[in-house]
Amino acid sequence: MEWVEVSIKTTTEAVEAVANILYDAGVAGVVIEDPNDLNFMETDENSWDYVDEAIFDNDYEGAIIKGYLPETPDLVDKIELIRQSVELLPQYGLDVGIGEVTTLEVHEEDWSESWKKYYKTTKIGRNIIIKPTWEDYQHDGDELVIEMDPGMAFGTGTHETTMMCVMELENYVQPNSTVFDIGCGSGILGITAAKLGAQKVIAVDIDEVAVDATRNNVNHNGVEEVVDIRQGNLMDVVTEKADIVVANIIAEVIILLSKDIRQFLVEGGIFIASGIILDKIDTVKESLISMGLEILKVDTMGEWAVIVSKVKDENHE
Repeated sequence: MEWVEVSIKTTTEAVEAVANILYDAGVAGVVIEDPNDLNFMETDENSWDYVDEAIFDNDYEGAIIKGYLPETPDLVDKIELIRQSVELLPQYGLDVGIGEVTTLEVHEEDWSESWKKYYKTTKIGRNIIIKPTWEDYQHDGDELVIEMDPGMAFGTGTHETTMMCVMELENYVQPNSTVFDIGCGSGILGITAAKLGAQKVIAVDIDEVAVDATRNNVNHNGVEEVVDIRQGNLMDVVTEKADIVVANIIAEVIILLSKDIRQFLVEGGIFIASGIILDKIDTVKESLISMGLEILKVDTMGEWAVIVSKVKDENHE
C-alpha cells in the first residue's frame, strides 16, 4: 500500500490539537518533531536520550507534526479537511504558528522502518522500562518491562506527557485498583497500570487503529486478562466507576471531560490528566475545581504538564 505523509508546521502549544485533527481525518500514524522537547532533554539531567537528534536538523523553529494517510479516492478531501481544521484552531485560543500543511508520497516499507529511529528503550519513574519489541534489554529484578510496538498508532511512551502519566500511575496504582485509560492510543498507560498490579483496566479509544494496536500490545505483554479494550467515546462505552482515570489528551478535551469525570470515579478517586501545555495549566485547574475535584499535584516536564486531582469526600466538605 502507498501512503501520503501529511506534514503540518505549527507550535508546541498546538501539537496535541493538530495531532487529533490528523487522527480525526484517519491518519495511520503520527510523528512529532518539536525542538522544545530536544532543548528540554539537553538541559535536564534526569531526561533520557530517546530521540535521533538529526530529525531536528531543519530550518523551522516550531513543531512539525507528520501523519500518514493511505492513498484512497477521498484523499484530497481528507487533506482539505485537515487544512480547514488547522485554520479553525485559533478560534479556540490556540496559536498554530504558520499552520502550513504539505504532503509527500511515501512507501509503506519506508514508513514502517524509518519511524523506529524515534523510539528507544526508556526508563520512566522508579522502575518502569518501556522497550520496543525489537530491542534487547537486560533488566534487574525490580524493574517492570513493558514491551511496545505502536505500529501506526500514537504512543511510544517517550513523549513527556506519556512519561508523566506513567510516573503518576506508579505513584497511585494499588493491587485492587480499577483504572480507566481514556484515549489509550497504543495502550501503554493501560498496560502500565496492569503491570503495576491493577485489578481491572478499561482502555478506551475512538480510533480503530489505536484499538487494534492496544489489543496487540496487551496480548504481547500478557495482560489480556486484566485489560478490557473498548472502542468509542467514554460516555457511550463505559458504565463502571474507577479508582483512577488517566487521560493523556489535550487541555481542551480535559476541560470537557472534567464536566462528567466524577460520574466515572469512586469517592476519593484519582484523575491523572496530561497533554496540557504550560499556558493552559490554570484553565484546566479551574475547570477541575469547579467540578468538585481537589488538585493534588501539578508537575511539568519540558513544555507540558500533568495535573493530578481527586474527587472530594462529600462527608468532609
